Amino acid sequence: MRRLAAATATLLPSRADYAGLRRTWRGDVAAGVTVGIVALPLALAFGVSSGVGAEAGLITAIVAGLVAAIFGGSNVQVSGPTGAMVVVLAPIVAQHGAGAVAIVSVMAGIIVLIGGVLRLGRTVSVIPWPVIEGFTVGIGIIIFLQQVPAAVGVTGSGSGHSTNALVAALQAVSEASWPAALLPIAAVLVVAATMLVLARVDGRIPGSFIAIVVVTLAVVVSGAPLALIGTLPSELPPPSVPALDPGTVTQLIGPAFAVAALAAIESLLSARVAGSLANTGPVNGDRELVGQGLASIASGFFGGMPATGAIARTAVNVRSGGRTRVAAIVHALALLGVVAIAADVVSLIPLAALSGVLMVTAARMVSLSVVRRILRSTWADAGVFIITAVITVSFDLILAVGIGIAVAAFFALRALSRTSGVLRERLPGAPVPGDERIALFKIVGALFFGAADRIVEQIEAHRGVDVVILRLSQLQVIDATGGHTLGEVVAALERRGVTVIIKGVQDQHLPILERMGVIDALRHPQHLFAELTPAVAHARSHIARAAAAERVVS
Repeated sequence: MRRLAAATATLLPSRADYAGLRRTWRGDVAAGVTVGIVALPLALAFGVSSGVGAEAGLITAIVAGLVAAIFGGSNVQVSGPTGAMVVVLAPIVAQHGAGAVAIVSVMAGIIVLIGGVLRLGRTVSVIPWPVIEGFTVGIGIIIFLQQVPAAVGVTGSGSGHSTNALVAALQAVSEASWPAALLPIAAVLVVAATMLVLARVDGRIPGSFIAIVVVTLAVVVSGAPLALIGTLPSELPPPSVPALDPGTVTQLIGPAFAVAALAAIESLLSARVAGSLANTGPVNGDRELVGQGLASIASGFFGGMPATGAIARTAVNVRSGGRTRVAAIVHALALLGVVAIAADVVSLIPLAALSGVLMVTAARMVSLSVVRRILRSTWADAGVFIITAVITVSFDLILAVGIGIAVAAFFALRALSRTSGVLRERLPGAPVPGDERIALFKIVGALFFGAADRIVEQIEAHRGVDVVILRLSQLQVIDATGGHTLGEVVAALERRGVTVIIKGVQDQHLPILERMGVIDALRHPQHLFAELTPAVAHARSHIARAAAAERVVS
């Protein structure tokens, strides 16, 4: 009971979360305000891009950002709507409507919460680096393509528009009203140029916020006919439980698991990156899942969208001096202040300006130096990277991650199987007559399903021997397939009249060899040895007895 209580305590907030706050609070508050400024245009843009509206994006940044900051497993993680989540939500909105997003948020949040309780916080470590970078590049491309309609002034999705980002972008370009489309394109270019120039001047300047202000002022002063965000509420809506009828829930189970998987993966990756940026304390992956699950549930209750840890905003937080959870809490409160004070001003922001922000954000997700390193590493890793990126853009993000992991696992297993093999060794000591009728095989590496048949073929290829010694002390891994196959070859050799002796079985391998029938296939239980010298002596005694028997017969 005490262990359960202690384990549960590690998943809950504590006073230790705010250790050192007296020393860091000024930096935390300043960093929180800075992140809030950076997060404002991103929250609005992600809400619009996902199809649920700027209001939902802002609600998510506030509610989920606050809950994740308090309950999450990182001291500096900043959470809210992200580009990767937009990629998954856009098809859900297209198929089930914007009202389904709040339901998916609650369902996905429950799944992520359960994952944290079940201690699945370390699962992200099994995702290979080329897969992570592949789906990151794919997400960047999709986010960029998703902004093309608003960038050319096509604000309605249209009933004939494809759910594929590339196809929809081409359709929007063909449907755009030219040359009127040049006006939103100009707004996008101004935003992009402002962000890029300010980033070169000083990376701490909130370029996206300033770019939005510049373009919005220009549009208000000139009266340019650009589509705007529109009316925003001046307060948060009251929380309510989304309507959960069985039919809708059944239809959304698949999307909810996809959203939950993405939320878990992105949040854990972001938390891990945050931990490497500065000495901000340990990261508890299990608690991070609990916090992100509660954040998405709370966001859904307020009409928001699923949230994840945001790598870019977290990095801004750390680089701006944030060291405790107070920074992320202040970031959420700052955005809440925007809703209460400046909702009318925010409603004047052009949609094209938000598209410009996301286009630059998407471009920054694609690191050419990282792509070059992967492509120059090994052809297997390069193939995994390309396959993951292509499937992400062409089909589905979660499918891409699954296939990417499967392909990476295939190449890893093939490489592991190549390290496995059988070596025929000379018998130790001075040779004696009859040694040519004894075969000493050392099995090295891994005896598993990817290498078992090849290893067995190498053993069975040696003919003209009466005793086979299998030396297993250098065997690193053995699975059920390897054990079963080894049992079959021992039985086959014994049926041919060849005596099999096994030497050096490691303690951790003995149970599976017994369960797979390898030990029972031996002619005698004494044919299992711990040391090589007595095993060879026993083999030579067999040969000597056989030779004596042959002389008697002749």
